[in-house]
Amino acid sequence: MAENSKKRALVLINKTSGTGKAGNDTLDIATALASSGYEPIVYPIIPGTELTSETLVKNYGDKTDMILCSGGDGTLNHVVNSMMMFDKKPLLAYIPSGSTNDFAKGLGIPSVRTEAIGVAVNGSPISYDVGKMNDRFFNYVAAFGAFSKVSYSTDQELKNVLGYAAYVLSALAELPQNIGYSCHMKIEADGLSEEGEYVFGAVSNSSSVAGMALFAEGEIHQDDGFMELILIKAPRNFAEFNAIVAALATKEPENPYLTYKQVKKVEFTAQEPVEWTLDGEFGGAHKKTMISVINKGMTIMAR
Repeated sequence: MAENSKKRALVLINKTSGTGKAGNDTLDIATALASSGYEPIVYPIIPGTELTSETLVKNYGDKTDMILCSGGDGTLNHVVNSMMMFDKKPLLAYIPSGSTNDFAKGLGIPSVRTEAIGVAVNGSPISYDVGKMNDRFFNYVAAFGAFSKVSYSTDQELKNVLGYAAYVLSALAELPQNIGYSCHMKIEADGLSEEGEYVFGAVSNSSSVAGMALFAEGEIHQDDGFMELILIKAPRNFAEFNAIVAALATKEPENPYLTYKQVKKVEFTAQEPVEWTLDGEFGGAHKKTMISVINKGMTIMAR
């Protein structure tokens, strides 16, 4: 919290994220903050230098009243991971400039940047649940398996030009290897214990991931202390593959090949290290993965 009487806002801008528009309205952001009584402290995020979100949040985070992030979901993930280190956290504000902005959509943060600036500065603070995977945090999804690499491996220039279509093209390009992908997992959660071969798994706090709608869209609340566990078993033949595709197309959770459950904690144990993605960023490879929900762990400006 700022020591002087004037509120301070740390503004972190990643102009290379998503559509590349994050740097176009820096003056508008600074003006809106100043008009609302904030002293804006503006920095670009430049990976590979001292100007990373981790360094800047560490240096300024406990001296500010607000941290405003302008970038994609991955940029926000880095900012939130740094903010979670504070016992007393500043208010978070987010101006999305990514290719899909799943997290922002779930909170009702506008995709139109002029509107998002207004919400970031003059909206209402709401608290949302933060996920913790081993020693890292995530805002809306931790996932493994087929297509989970797509969000962080898709070429940035392709995403800038095509947006969500870039994810689809990348997924189609990887389709042959994804159909054949499976990993042996044991999953234990609240009232759930199962083991088998899985093609995909996720713990999510959003109704969509990479622009693709998930189950129970109307039932997902981002502040209820639960996240949604989704597991898809690996098909053993073409008939099972078709059954899984049909279940996904109709969003049918009551299916022998799909598991859908609200959880507070879940433990994944694999025979070999499994690669994970967190909010579209590479989350490492692990044999054992513990995921828990931190109820209302972060407060963000929203509508």
